[in-house]
Amino acid sequence: MKLFKFILPLVVAILLAGTVRGADSFVIEDIRVEGLQRISAGTVFNYLPVKVGDIFDRQKSVESIKALFKTGFFKDVRIGQEGDVLVVTVEERPSIASVKIQGNKDISTEDLTKGLKNIGLTEGRVFDRQILDKVEQELRRQYYSRGKYGLKIDSEVQDLSRNRVAVVLKISEGRVAKISQINIVGNNAFADDDLLSVFELSTPNLLSFYTKNDQYSKQKLAADLERLRSYYLDRGYINFDIESTQVSITPNKKEIYITINVKEGDIFAVKEVKLTGKTIVSPDELVPLVKIGPTDTFSRKLATETSKAISDRLGDEGYIFANVNMVPDIDNAAKTVNITFFVDPGKQVYVRRINMSGNTKTRDEVLRREMRQMEAAWASTAKIERSKTRLERLGYFQEVNVETPAVPGTNDQIDVNYTVTEKPSGNLMAGVGYSQLQGIVFNASVTQDNVFGSGKRVSFTFNNSSFNTIYKLGYFNPYTTLDGISSGFDLSYRDTNAFQLNVSSYSSKVFSAGINLGIPLGEFSSLRANLDYENTLIRTNSRTSIQIIDFINRYGDQYNTFAASLGWTHDTLNRAIFPTHGGMERIQAVATVPGSDLTYYKANIRVQHYFPIAKDLTLMLDGEVAYGDGYGSTDELPFYTNYYAGGPQSVRGFMANTLGPRDSNNRAFGGSKKLVGTAEVFFPVPFLEDSKNFRLGAFLDAGNVFVDSYELGDLRYSTGLSAKWLSPFGALVFSVAQPLNSKDPPDQLQRFQFSFGSGF
Repeated sequence: MKLFKFILPLVVAILLAGTVRGADSFVIEDIRVEGLQRISAGTVFNYLPVKVGDIFDRQKSVESIKALFKTGFFKDVRIGQEGDVLVVTVEERPSIASVKIQGNKDISTEDLTKGLKNIGLTEGRVFDRQILDKVEQELRRQYYSRGKYGLKIDSEVQDLSRNRVAVVLKISEGRVAKISQINIVGNNAFADDDLLSVFELSTPNLLSFYTKNDQYSKQKLAADLERLRSYYLDRGYINFDIESTQVSITPNKKEIYITINVKEGDIFAVKEVKLTGKTIVSPDELVPLVKIGPTDTFSRKLATETSKAISDRLGDEGYIFANVNMVPDIDNAAKTVNITFFVDPGKQVYVRRINMSGNTKTRDEVLRREMRQMEAAWASTAKIERSKTRLERLGYFQEVNVETPAVPGTNDQIDVNYTVTEKPSGNLMAGVGYSQLQGIVFNASVTQDNVFGSGKRVSFTFNNSSFNTIYKLGYFNPYTTLDGISSGFDLSYRDTNAFQLNVSSYSSKVFSAGINLGIPLGEFSSLRANLDYENTLIRTNSRTSIQIIDFINRYGDQYNTFAASLGWTHDTLNRAIFPTHGGMERIQAVATVPGSDLTYYKANIRVQHYFPIAKDLTLMLDGEVAYGDGYGSTDELPFYTNYYAGGPQSVRGFMANTLGPRDSNNRAFGGSKKLVGTAEVFFPVPFLEDSKNFRLGAFLDAGNVFVDSYELGDLRYSTGLSAKWLSPFGALVFSVAQPLNSKDPPDQLQRFQFSFGSGF
């Protein structure tokens, strides 16, 4: 067809060349163009390969007609001669006056219009029937990929005045063809259900309206066949083969049947594993990275993981383009396989330059001090990625990307280019929030996490609810020294009505001032020390319990304390908000120093870990143990520093702070010991892909507070669903929980719990 389109203008040109009167050539004295409507004569002159004064002959006639046809502006070109005047007669192709699309639902009109414009089918362009045919073919491909095989497309070209046309595309999408059956033939080792469980495609089920997994796609089927192949290869079937695949559709184009014919073969065991090539590092370091060994059932997955682990190890030595190939030697008779990992390290590469872009406000030094990869040093894959993670954890950027292009003209140098997208780090808020515990909360705050792009944080906060009034001023410098030592201070005033917190009835006014110091102990660990002064005033009322009255009678109602605290943190979370892997361990102890009006100490250990257990599924395990007591002249932990449990932050399904011991008025009194834990599986929000602002979860909570000793038999349990959304108006937290072993009385239940707040 393409050859025909090329030859046709040439044949026409040769035939029409005979219309030039006279067999002899002539000198062109003038050129006249006839038949033009929209296109200017100058455009024709630009494309003509001849001009006034040239000698015109049959060869020039052929070349001229070909040149004008090639422009695509004309559907007919004729060349004639009147004396020594060259006459060019053309018939223009019509222009497109309008393009209308009707009946489309799956693909928006805006997207279709944009696509048509990109290929030249748009208002004002020259109409070409071939382009319209291509459009119809592409539309069919798009709709077929969505499972709509009953598609009908009617295109109309309406002639208008002034050599214009109107193009109308009428689309009848039809219904989506559903997969009625997927058959696997030839499988003996595994049941159909086991094999189909790894497929993305499926017959209709309850979630198909969201996942669209019952809609056939050639690309999805190809991916599923590769998953099927991997399933067998990871279980020793090294000769597994997919012999054929048939996809059939019913005459009404509403149902699809898929048949896959497989040949399983036999299970092969690993006989020998070798490392060869230029290993660079000591083999003793690489051997622990080999995840498959003799007598193991062959697994392509473990072999691939071994290759990647060795490549990553070589990448830490500067060989970031290392190639580790797994070469199997199959013995079909013995049903064994020898595996050789051939190591090709390539050229050792070092970093010429680290470039930062996109940080329009944040100073370059703020980014560079997070770098673990240095310039002029050997490139390290791990250090480059760790530097990216540290930039993401700053909280100043919406997105961080890294590229490692080779330096032109060299084979042993790369540049490392970090590109960041800044987000507003300042926050000026005034708003209203609400929670079931606090009621209506009025708040105002001025926070700048990145003052003048320096990475320092300054904040002032005002919070007013039915039980709490807080004023707080804070300053924090994460890099007081170049070594990463941080420091800061806080000043605050808090007026609290504890009765509104579901606990014993009293009120307190607390003024505090403190300084803090942070010392990095390594890439993931840090030590933090605080020194705080606190002035506390306690007020009682007619509903105050006997326990609080007795405490005040012994120690008074106003206390000045100086507290020193020390904490150790090991943090490997991949991001600060909604992490998906990594963990955090924290040990913290605080004690008031001798000479304070009250002498006591508190200590707690918290461990939190995230495990990616499947695609889009993350398991979170979180546990905390806390203990406190008085010492010296203070016989007990002061009641206003007790631990509490229950509510959205600990054991959901129970009213906030209500678990544990109770006072003489049957109000929650808290305890000096605390034990809580959570297991939660997070999964995607339906209709939203890869959202970092939404999170759903299914959880199991356990916990309580105690006075004398930890009593595991007194733990309370609950299970349910949770949802968290970091909305533009603040954080929204919801949970629906069912307590599993509540005791009534005294337990107070609250199955649905929520809060939202911050400003707008």
